[in-house]
Amino acid sequence: MTRSDLVEELAARFGQLTQRDAEYAVKTILDAVSDALVRGHRIEIRGFGSFSVNRRPPRMGRNPRSGEAVHIPEKRVPHFKPGKALRETVDQRTAELQGVQAQ
Repeated sequence: MTRSDLVEELAARFGQLTQRDAEYAVKTILDAVSDALVRGHRIEIRGFGSFSVNRRPPRMGRNPRSGEAVHIPEKRVPHFKPGKALRETVDQRTAELQGVQAQ
């Protein structure tokens, strides 16, 4: 699912929202999540999951072409951990779909 698919789904589910309003809502939510992560905050959405920032320490890597050792600097990367309800829902619905396709 892409961002535009999400906007279309939101506009379809809520008839009072125009395409532009749905696009603005999705953009606002994603911007808020991004801004919170940049500030180092953790975001928790009950029943869905949590977003946080993980630190990857500096390390030595190798250039695959030359085999030369390369220093890779420290990075901070976003991390998503699905919540229990999301994991269970995905597992259940995936099993149902596979059961339907097998028949």
